Amino acid sequence: MGAVRNYETPYLGKEVSNFEIAKIDISVNAEGVGLPEGSGSAEEGFAIYEKKCSSCHGVKGIGKPADALVGGIGTLASEKPIRTVGSYWQYSTTLFDYIRRAMPLDSPKSLTNNETYALCAYILSLNGIVEKTAVLNASNLAKIQMPNRNGFIDESYK
Repeated sequence: MGAVRNYETPYLGKEVSNFEIAKIDISVNAEGVGLPEGSGSAEEGFAIYEKKCSSCHGVKGIGKPADALVGGIGTLASEKPIRTVGSYWQYSTTLFDYIRRAMPLDSPKSLTNNETYALCAYILSLNGIVEKTAVLNASNLAKIQMPNRNGFIDESYK
């Protein structure tokens, strides 16, 4: 007949241990805690981007059919803000976390750590945030100051 339901708690399955969670936790916070080993250059990122990203985000990140990744720096206070990685995103680590977790759209979590670092380097270089010769890794990614780093209000201090 099946398992007997315990109406005291939701019937969601077995309890998961901290060890089991740690094995699948790929979270990266703003300070870079959780960044994995590896590295990637903007030059390497260009080749990966052309192969795996440009069909959605356009040549050099200009957008179409998906959102633009490049441009818009300084437009957020205007009547027509352009929200891109360069203009809107607060932390470079968020870019790494998002790419690793959700891209490419048809195959999320398929990129290696090196490919993800390389794509970050390429996208950030297109926005003029890092040099075109940049090589990013766990040691330097979180140190990058994004243009909109202080553009959000921390509601926790109210």
